[in-house]
Amino acid sequence: MPWIKTMTEETAGPELHDVYEHIKAQRGQARADNGPPNLHSLNPKAMRHTADLMWEIMRGESGLTTVQREMVATVTSIASGCEF
Repeated sequence: MPWIKTMTEETAGPELHDVYEHIKAQRGQARADNGPPNLHSLNPKAMRHTADLMWEIMRGESGLTTVQREMVATVTSIASGCEF
């Protein structure tokens, strides 16, 4: 995997800091940068839209349960060789 610079909460400027706060509020987490590196952190607007899209896909109204959606995501990641 290529190395791509990312910005953490500690190094975030004001706009990115607001995006991290939005993600924490959405997920109920103490930190927004838990998990895989966020490759969108250099583009806060894209990062916010990507986070909102993923939240809607995984937690929004659906005919699938959250567990079923997580299972689909897991199988897809394994099949595509994703490290996350």
